[in-house]
Amino acid sequence: MQAATAGESQAVATGTTQAVPEARDGMFRALRNHNYRLFLTGGVISNVGGWMQRTAQDWLVLDLTRNPNDPSSSGSAVALGLTTALQFLPLVLFGLWGGMLADRYPKRSLLLIAQSLMGLLALTMGALVITGNAQVWHVYVMAFSLGLISCVEVPTRQSFVVEMVGRRDLSNAIALNASSFNLARVVGPAVAGVLISMLGGTGPMFLVNGLSFIAVLSGLILMRTSELTTPEPVPRAKGQLREGLRYVLAEPALLMPILLVAFVSLFTQSFTISIALMARQVFGADASSFGVASSVFAVGALGGALLAARRARPSRKLLIAGALSFGVFQIVCGLAPWYPLYLLFLIPAGVALISVNTAANASVQLASSPEMRGRVMGLYVLVLTAGAPLGAPLLGWVSEMGGPRTGVMIGGVLTVVGVGAATMLTRALTRRSDAAVRGVAAAAAGAR
Repeated sequence: MQAATAGESQAVATGTTQAVPEARDGMFRALRNHNYRLFLTGGVISNVGGWMQRTAQDWLVLDLTRNPNDPSSSGSAVALGLTTALQFLPLVLFGLWGGMLADRYPKRSLLLIAQSLMGLLALTMGALVITGNAQVWHVYVMAFSLGLISCVEVPTRQSFVVEMVGRRDLSNAIALNASSFNLARVVGPAVAGVLISMLGGTGPMFLVNGLSFIAVLSGLILMRTSELTTPEPVPRAKGQLREGLRYVLAEPALLMPILLVAFVSLFTQSFTISIALMARQVFGADASSFGVASSVFAVGALGGALLAARRARPSRKLLIAGALSFGVFQIVCGLAPWYPLYLLFLIPAGVALISVNTAANASVQLASSPEMRGRVMGLYVLVLTAGAPLGAPLLGWVSEMGGPRTGVMIGGVLTVVGVGAATMLTRALTRRSDAAVRGVAAAAAGAR
């Protein structure tokens, strides 16, 4: 693979030139690739199990933290926020190192190890719940352990896509990955909600998720390694993390989407928590109705992902418009007076969120050179998830004090403010970087 040139990077950021070849062969063009078909098929199955577990995990935390002496108690919003924070905290602390490992070692091998460990964690938690031994600290430990594995798994998986499909179909593959994820998000929570109500417990959801990893592991094992476009591993050396950070700061096409995601994700990661709180505490929904709410949000996200799959390349306007729209619809959801209307507003919120996420992901990968892609994606995943350990407990506390509606609306307002902050900071850092380059050039000229 060739590194992205400055012109290609600018094309990704602004959409003004046509450096990356446009693919007009349909919404599912990346599926022509054998390895990617295996990857996507395994991902769909595993993601369904993952969303079943995520739904069960939220419900389990609320059950375990409910006051048995208070019939009106519906569980702790703070505990729910803490669980999410623990799952994302390792990515904040160690995500950059995970991206560096993705540059150093074969990505397929790293994914095989990480997916196996995730499946083992799910099976262990399922056994604890079914035997009646689960306590809330077990959930905390599982969430933190998943986060540790994700430090390597997420940037590796993200940067592995281009090795399967190449630059031409990368944007389409990223959108199809998002479609797969959100299709599972439609099916998983709804099925989990029904099964929790029918079976009277969350344990089987963890076991199903553990078994679902067989699909993704099989897909990785059956790949034709000769068809993978694998870059040369980056030799171990000092200063590689600093090198990656300097690389991003020097390239506006990388800096803009990463900063935008950094600001917006501070409060968007907690939006899925708010769905559980709104369904249970505001509208009095049971487990099956909560599953429907999560699925409705995912229907919007799935629609947004399919729309993204039709685009040849992302643009800066799409990034900004998607982020602003998501902030606005968070506020609208918080104001919804009735549950059916709340469900309706979740659809455009899902469309907006997935639009900005897919555009940012594709922008960053297309603007990255192969030898830097793992570290760049490590930074991208870091800022994408860094908001959860900060924003989730904060909005959980706000929701506990002022109610879920207040938490949702404050998250929406801060999302809109974050878009403006990201735009201004990008301009300021770009001017500073340009000034530094001119200073170095002037010093070199003076030395001659």
